[in-house]
Amino acid sequence: MAPFLPPNVILSGFKERIESLLAQGDKLYVGTATGNLYVYLVHNGESSEGEKRAELLETKKALSRRAIEQLAYVQDINSLAVLSDGSVTLYPLPSFSPPTSLPKTKGALSIAVHTVVEHEDEAQAATQSDGSISAAKNRGGVPVVITYLAVGCKRKVVFYSWKDGEPQDVKVSLNIYETTLPHSPRTVAFMNGDTLCFGYTPSDYVLFSLKSMTTIDITVPAPTSTSAASIGSMGMGMGMGMGMGKGAFSGLSGYMTLGLGTKTKPNALRVDEKSFLVAKDNTGYFIGEDGKLSRPVSIDWPAPPEETAFVKPYVFSVLPPGSVPSSQVTAHDTSAPSFIPSAVVEIRSSITLLPVQTLPLPLIHPPPGAPPTSSNQTVRLLTSSPACKSPLYLVTTPSDRTTANVEGSSIVEFLMKPWAMQIDELVEAESYTEALSLLDSLESALLPDKEQRKNLIRALNAVLLFRTGHFAQALNTFIELNTNPAKVVALYPESVAGRLSVPPEEWVSLFGGPRKVTKSESSSIDDPGSSLEETKPQDAGSSIQRPPSPHGSVKSMLKTGLENIIAGAKKDDDTSSVRSKRKEPPKDDFRRSIEELMRYLSDRRPKIGGALDTFHITNTQAHEMPPLSAASIEDLFALPDAPLSALTPEQLVRYAQIVDTALFKSYLIVRPGLLVPLCRSGNWCEVSEVEKELRAREKFTELIYLYNGRKMHGKALDLLRHLSEKEADMRDKLMPSVTYLQRLGPEHIDQIFESARWIFDQDPDIALEIFTSEEVELPRQHVADYLEMLDLDICAHYIEFLIAERNEQSATFHERLAELYLRMTSDARKHGDNEKRKGTYGKLLHFLDTTNYYRPDRLYGLLPSEDFYEAKAILLGRLGRHDNALETYVYRLQDFQKAEEYCKRIYDPSGPTSSIFLTLLRIYLRPTHQPTSPTIDLLHPALKLISRHSPRLDIVETLKLLPPLVTAQDARAFLVEALRAPVFDKKVISGIAKARDEQIARRLMVLQAKRVKVTDSRICPQCHKRIGGSVIAVHAPRGEVTHYQCREAFSRKLKELRH
Repeated sequence: MAPFLPPNVILSGFKERIESLLAQGDKLYVGTATGNLYVYLVHNGESSEGEKRAELLETKKALSRRAIEQLAYVQDINSLAVLSDGSVTLYPLPSFSPPTSLPKTKGALSIAVHTVVEHEDEAQAATQSDGSISAAKNRGGVPVVITYLAVGCKRKVVFYSWKDGEPQDVKVSLNIYETTLPHSPRTVAFMNGDTLCFGYTPSDYVLFSLKSMTTIDITVPAPTSTSAASIGSMGMGMGMGMGMGKGAFSGLSGYMTLGLGTKTKPNALRVDEKSFLVAKDNTGYFIGEDGKLSRPVSIDWPAPPEETAFVKPYVFSVLPPGSVPSSQVTAHDTSAPSFIPSAVVEIRSSITLLPVQTLPLPLIHPPPGAPPTSSNQTVRLLTSSPACKSPLYLVTTPSDRTTANVEGSSIVEFLMKPWAMQIDELVEAESYTEALSLLDSLESALLPDKEQRKNLIRALNAVLLFRTGHFAQALNTFIELNTNPAKVVALYPESVAGRLSVPPEEWVSLFGGPRKVTKSESSSIDDPGSSLEETKPQDAGSSIQRPPSPHGSVKSMLKTGLENIIAGAKKDDDTSSVRSKRKEPPKDDFRRSIEELMRYLSDRRPKIGGALDTFHITNTQAHEMPPLSAASIEDLFALPDAPLSALTPEQLVRYAQIVDTALFKSYLIVRPGLLVPLCRSGNWCEVSEVEKELRAREKFTELIYLYNGRKMHGKALDLLRHLSEKEADMRDKLMPSVTYLQRLGPEHIDQIFESARWIFDQDPDIALEIFTSEEVELPRQHVADYLEMLDLDICAHYIEFLIAERNEQSATFHERLAELYLRMTSDARKHGDNEKRKGTYGKLLHFLDTTNYYRPDRLYGLLPSEDFYEAKAILLGRLGRHDNALETYVYRLQDFQKAEEYCKRIYDPSGPTSSIFLTLLRIYLRPTHQPTSPTIDLLHPALKLISRHSPRLDIVETLKLLPPLVTAQDARAFLVEALRAPVFDKKVISGIAKARDEQIARRLMVLQAKRVKVTDSRICPQCHKRIGGSVIAVHAPRGEVTHYQCREAFSRKLKELRH
């Protein structure tokens, strides 16, 4: 990915030697060796030739007597700082007059400008406390713009500052404007408003604090390679040995040499407000505010860079000829030299530290037909804008002096591609880590859709992690991004994802990335775990590790020796294959990926359930929702990647169905034991996608639970019936189906009736347990109708259960049971089954005689006229027609004992049935109907009745009913009992009791008439004191009067005297 557009020459044929450049807005200031200053306007538009051009606005001849070595722009006073002839002068813009010389800058070597926004109250407080001004950023107070100008002179540094355009001293209280240094800073760079970096030599750097006006030594690791001074001879010798092209080191006598052995300028670049990049030899270190490494990695250049520049976030460096391998620019070509024979402009990312663009000279190739441009050119003065932003300018000059005098120098402009384009190119190259790092370095104002792009790239990076075996990291990212679970599941083979499974070559496009089909991907094996098992896990951070030195670079030569560059020395393919065979076998990536998927799904599942609860939707309603199979794959992939709280109920249901189905399949593959708890707890699983697998694996219990949870009871019961065929014992055969039916509710009554029929055919008693269970209460009327349709006896058993166990008291069921008994008795008589008839009729009689929850008149109307006489007698008795009931017992049934027992049962001496025995006697002795048997003798049972129940019979009425021919001997027991009637004794006892009551009443009257008189002289016989007005007690029978408190003692005294 090339982040910069092809370089564009904006100015060519410049005959003077350019010593300094400054880009400020659309102006480009060019300082020359003769002291002239040229001001150009850089047009944003393109010329007709397709190249950007610079228009000369102004020329300041002899602005300085000597070469203009460095230019800087002081924003606060809108002036140009010019370093020339060892001093710094300020020129107001745009008039350049009057100039202001800074006398303290004699012997100036370098300058740097930094502008910050501080807050007035904080700055003043800092000045009063320690005598210095510190940059107080992002705090309260009135913001002010402060510009610092640092001038590095011989063994000292001088500071100037302006606040809102007004000059001020850095240390006002001490009136100190400069600080001595141990060495002369040849390079000065600001990190922030508090910290600067001074470069004394190419290998000696220090940090300087404005707060304390002290230096901090920079600590870097000890070099591991030969010093740069020895690179010249070794590099050239090895370069020649590698077959470098002729002229690779020619023209070194021009403006610019290879830099090996010459005194180069220190390179220090401000990367951000907390770090610098300093170049030591061929290594670039990132230094923090404490002078230590701020990053554990560093930049490894193939040779010490001659110049560096920074355009956020890229590092430009100019590398000498013969230091960069040709393979870094073009594909390997055996005819091409191993190293690029010209200088190279290398662009690296400060994020990944990898080269992103390598441009060998000449940077601009002439159009076809034009004379070729010499590659022997020098590159100098890499200059970016003060804010380290695009564009960047540099100067190219032919190395040959004669050619330089003829062609002159050119100023080349590097324009950065738009951020969106850079990120898109990184995404297309699958450099997701670099794209994310680049996004993090950008502000939202530069890229309005930053967050959307970041989420997309994070998802694509997670796909890459998944592809390389980092399943946990990938799925954690999907959780953080609230990724549509359909897309996550689609990364797995069909055994897990089903129809959602997507081949690896389509993963990127599935997650919103560019579609890119490679040959290797199109020929990938379609094995379920091929995409997972054949990939070798790599470090997820490999893209940001310190890159190795390029093959054939100077550094690699110095590290490994000359044997590393022997021509034709290559590894034997056979040897490498043997080494690969010795590696440990790869882990079971497929199983590991399933384990991580289960963790992901287990995380999503309760959260989706909680989101559904807010809409009052639970998994018990899964059967009411559209199945997952009803949605197309495109619709499922189109579900939004959003927090669960932002989804609609329909989308949440789809999420739940996808998650539970994938979790079910995952358990089926690696954790079969967890299937039963999953099915029992309720789920949103798509049955059609898993039932075949469960049947194939004979997971019938799990399948039944699954059917039950999704209210697919018909399938579950059919499966249970199929499984029952394998059982020999009848109870083992039927009870699973019975138990299942017992748990179904009234809403499934039709399914229960349909599935119970075959169980009744097998064993009615076991089948009846379906309706007598306490699990669920079914509609009793419907059940009774169903059972009556099957068998009267079964229905009778069911109603008997209701009455006995469920305390059913409605007349409907009691009358229905009586009707069933009646019908069963009639059917048994028709079929000649006397035993069954007797048993059923006995139940009917017992039922009619013991229960009260029926209407006797209705049941009586159902009885036939020529049978069921005993039942009729019971019903007549319930109707209060006792005489008719007794007549039925006597005349129809001729069962005198039952008639007598009937009288005993209803007899009430103080109620309307007090004469029931007399009624029975009358039926015996005064028949109103002809008995069924003419020879029956009713006198004998009548005599037995009066002998056993004479106290319950009226004597006079009984004697009237007895026939004249009945002898006294026949009625002897009745007569004896009648004569023993206690009429006289009662009158005597009554008279005695009355007399006794009168006697007691008279005695009470006498006692109540007695009085005692207490005078002032009356003395208590116990204590011999005057009674006076005290409480008294009167003692019987003589009426002695004592104090109340003396009563007990006097009573004891009287008792002793009496005895």
